[in-house]
Amino acid sequence: MSPPQKHASSPQVFKGLYRRPCITQDLLSLGQHHLARILGICTSINASETLSGAGVRRRCHPCTHRGLVTMVTIIHCQQSLSPLPLCSAPISRQQQLRGVLLPSCFAGGTRKKPGAVREQQSGRRYRGKQTDGGGRGTSQGGMAHAASCLHSSCSFSLGAQLTTLSTSPRSSSHLPLLFLPKTMEEATKVTDTVPALPPLLERRVRQRQPTVSVLKSKLKQSATCSVPRVRSTLTGFFPVVRWLPKYKLREYIWGDLMSGVIVGIILVPQAIAYCLLAGVEPIYGLYTSFYANIIYFLMGTSRHVSVGIFSLMSLMVGQVVDKELYLAGFDLNEDSKASVPDVFNATLGTNLTIGKPHSVELMGLQCEKECYAISIATALTFLAGIYQLLMAVFRLGFVSVYLSSPMLDGFATGASFTILTVQAKYLLGLKIPRHQGYGTVAITWINIFANIHKTNLCDLITSAICISILVAGKEIQERYKDRLKIPLPTELVVVAGATLASHFGELNSRYSSSVSGHIPTGFIPPQVPSFGLMQRVALDAIPLAVISFAFTVSLSEMFAKKNGYTVRPNQEMLAISLCNIIPSFFHCFTTSAALAKTMVKDSTGCQTQVSSLISALVVLLVLLFFAPFFYDLQKCVLACIIIVSLRGALRKFKDVPAKWRASKNDAIVWLVAMSATALISVELGLLFGVVFSMTCIIFKTQNPKVSLLGRATDTDIYEDMDEYKDLTPPPRVQVFRFQAPLYYANKDSFLKSLYKAVGVEPFLEMTKRSKAEKKAKDMSSKQTKANGDKNNGEVIIALVQRELDFHTIVLDCSAMPFIDSTGMATFKGLVKEYNEINVSVLLANCNTSVIDTLQKGQFFGKNDQEISSMLFHTVHAAVLHANSTFAAAESRSEDSVV
Repeated sequence: MSPPQKHASSPQVFKGLYRRPCITQDLLSLGQHHLARILGICTSINASETLSGAGVRRRCHPCTHRGLVTMVTIIHCQQSLSPLPLCSAPISRQQQLRGVLLPSCFAGGTRKKPGAVREQQSGRRYRGKQTDGGGRGTSQGGMAHAASCLHSSCSFSLGAQLTTLSTSPRSSSHLPLLFLPKTMEEATKVTDTVPALPPLLERRVRQRQPTVSVLKSKLKQSATCSVPRVRSTLTGFFPVVRWLPKYKLREYIWGDLMSGVIVGIILVPQAIAYCLLAGVEPIYGLYTSFYANIIYFLMGTSRHVSVGIFSLMSLMVGQVVDKELYLAGFDLNEDSKASVPDVFNATLGTNLTIGKPHSVELMGLQCEKECYAISIATALTFLAGIYQLLMAVFRLGFVSVYLSSPMLDGFATGASFTILTVQAKYLLGLKIPRHQGYGTVAITWINIFANIHKTNLCDLITSAICISILVAGKEIQERYKDRLKIPLPTELVVVAGATLASHFGELNSRYSSSVSGHIPTGFIPPQVPSFGLMQRVALDAIPLAVISFAFTVSLSEMFAKKNGYTVRPNQEMLAISLCNIIPSFFHCFTTSAALAKTMVKDSTGCQTQVSSLISALVVLLVLLFFAPFFYDLQKCVLACIIIVSLRGALRKFKDVPAKWRASKNDAIVWLVAMSATALISVELGLLFGVVFSMTCIIFKTQNPKVSLLGRATDTDIYEDMDEYKDLTPPPRVQVFRFQAPLYYANKDSFLKSLYKAVGVEPFLEMTKRSKAEKKAKDMSSKQTKANGDKNNGEVIIALVQRELDFHTIVLDCSAMPFIDSTGMATFKGLVKEYNEINVSVLLANCNTSVIDTLQKGQFFGKNDQEISSMLFHTVHAAVLHANSTFAAAESRSEDSVV
C-alpha cells in the first residue's frame, strides 16, 4: 500500500477522494475548519436525477452497482468528538487534524487487495489514498467491499449513523443524501437530536396470560359438551371407529387373515409356555392373549403391533408371584402343588378343596397355592394398568425417555439370560424351587449342578430333539425368508408331535416326566382383584408399568415409521393400560407388545388390527374346544419353545464389539444394564440401568469438549482450531467455546477449562502483580534512600504491569443450551475478575433462554444498559467490537500522553 499523501487543503482532499461533479463543488465551499468524517459514498445514482440536501444541484454520473441506497448522516466534528473507528482502522489525532482520511475501500474507482482487507479487518492502522481523477465510477467489487465495511462498522460508530435500504434494480429512487453541518453549533444540535438506530435483531414482546385465566379457559373448554365434541372424543378413545368403516375388504382381508391365523397358531403354544415363567396355570396365558388382542383391536393406533403375553413381562410377574407365595408360607417345589380340580374349584371361589396342607384366607375364602398365585398376578396387573392410566391422563409419557435404547437392549438381554436360567431345570427334568431374592442366576445354576445327578433322561432327550427341530426351523426360515411366503409353524408342529408322543408313550406315568396337566375349557367368571394384595405389590407394579409401556410405544412407533403412518403415543399408553386393567378382572396377568409376533405380522402382510381379532378367534377356538388335548404336553417342550424364542436377545452378545467401536458410552451402558439384570435381579437391573445411563449423561456435561476458535480466511466463520486446518486466531482476542449447559454441576469444570485454555487465571494474575508491585516498591524505596532522591517510584511500579497476549475473551455460547442461576453467577464473577486485570468478557451466539436468564439476573446491568456492548449475535461481531473498542482506548491514551 502506498503511503498517505500530504493534504494541502481540504478541497484537494475532497477532489482526490471524489472526482464526481455531483458533489465536488459543494464540498469545496465548506472550508477546512468544518470538515466531517464521511462514512459512505454514492453507490447508485441515476443520471437523470439530482442530488439534494447540502445545496447540491448537479447531475450525477451512473454507477455500475445498482439496487442499493445509502443514506448517511454525518454528525462528527473533529473539534468536538473522539476519533471514530472505521472498518477496524483507528485514526490518530494527527490524522484528524489533517482532515478527513478514509480507508481506501471507500475511495471511488479503487479496489482493495485481499491482503489489505485482511490487514484492515485484523485491526491494523490504515489510511486511504487519493485517487487521481480516473476513478470516475465505482466498481462492483469496490462498492461491495465498501458496503461491507459500512455494515460492519455501523454498530460501533460513535458519532455517525448509517442506514442501508435495499430497493429494486428498476426503481427510480436511487438517491443518496449527504448532510454536512455548516457550523459547530449545528453539528452539536444535530448530534443531540438524532435518535439511535434500532438493533439488528429485536425480540418480540410476549405477554403471558395470568395462570388463573389460562386454567379457567382450559376448564371451560374441557367442560363444554356438544355433539361434535362427543363424537371426536369417542373416535379418539376408540380409533377403530375411524378406520374400520374405511376398511378395504378386497385389498386388506387376505393379508390380515394370513397374519392373524399364523400369529394365533404361534400364540397358543407360547401362551401356555410363558405361564411357566409367570408361575400360574396354562389356562391363564390363553385368557391373557385373548382379552389383550380384543381390547387393543378397539383402542390401539398401531396397525402391526401384536399385544399379548410377553416373556419379559411373564418373568417379572413370576418373580413377584413366587416372592409372595414364599412369604405366605407356600412350598415352591413342583411336587407340592395340589390336584388340578381342587385348584380350579378354588379359583372359582367355591371353597370345595379339602385336606390341603396349607391355605390362605383371601377375600373371605380359603385360597390354595394356584388360587393365591393368580390372585397376586391379577392384583399386580391391575395396579400396573392403573399406573399406566395415570401416566396417560397426566401426560407422563416422558418417563420412557429415560429408557435409552442401549439400556433397554442390555436389560432385555440380561432378562433373557435370567429366563434361560429359570427354564434350564425343565430341560433336565429337575424339580428344584425357584430362588427368591438377589442373585437368582448364580444360585440357580449352583442348584442345577448340585442336583445334576437327578436329571430325568426322558425330559433331557425330549428337550434335545425339540430344540434341534425348533432351531433348524428358525434357521431355514431365516435363510429362505424371501422364498417362503408364510413363516413355518414350527412351534405348533413340535407341540402337536410332543403331545402325541407323550400321550401314547405314557411318559408321565412311566418316566415321571412333568406335564402341563388339565387345561379346562370355557371361561371363568370375572372376579375383582384383591385390594388387600395390592398394598403388598404396589412397588413391584411400577417397573412392570414402565417397561410394558416403553416396549409397546417403541414398537408401535418403529413399525409405523417403517410402513408410513403415524401413531399416538398417549393413546397407545391408554390402550395398553386398559389391556391390563380390564383383563385383570378375568384372571389375566400383565401384557405388552411382543417383538417376535409383531415381526411375524409385518412379514405376513398384515394391514390392520383385524389380524389381532383373527388371532383372538384362534385362541378362542383353543379355549372352547382344544384346550384339554394339551394335558400330556411335557413342560420341557414348553421350556424349549421359550429358550429358542430368546435367540434374538442372546445374539446381542455378538454385537458388543461393534457397539464398543461405535460408542464406548453406549456399550458400557449395555454391559452394566445386562450384568445388573442377570446377576442381581430384574427390577434392580432396570433401576441400575436407568441411573447409570443418566449418570453418563451428567458426566458428559461435567467434562464436555472445550475449544479455542479461530477464523477461516476472508470469512466470518469461527471454528475449533484443533479440529480444522488453516484457521487463524483473532489478534489479541481469545474465542472460547464450552459445549455443554452451564449449571451447578459443571461450573467448576467450566472455569478450570477456561483458565487453562486462555492461560490466565485472574486471581493468580492479580497475586503475581501485587507481589511484583510490592517488590518494586521496596526496591524503589531503597534506591530513593541510597540516591537521596525524592522520587516515589511510581514509574518503576508502572513498569511492573505485565502486558497480556489478549485484551478480550469472547465466550461462544452456541453450544450452551441453558444456564441456571449458578451459571449466571459464574458469568458475573468471570466478568468482574477479568475486568480487574483489564480483560473484557463478551458473549456471542446466545440463545433466547440463556439471554432471558442473564436478563433476569441483571447480568447486563440495570435495565440492560450494557447489553449492546456485552452481547453479540455472532462471534465475528464480538471480535470486531473488541478490536475497535481497544483501538479507541489506545488512541485516547496516546492523545492524553501527547
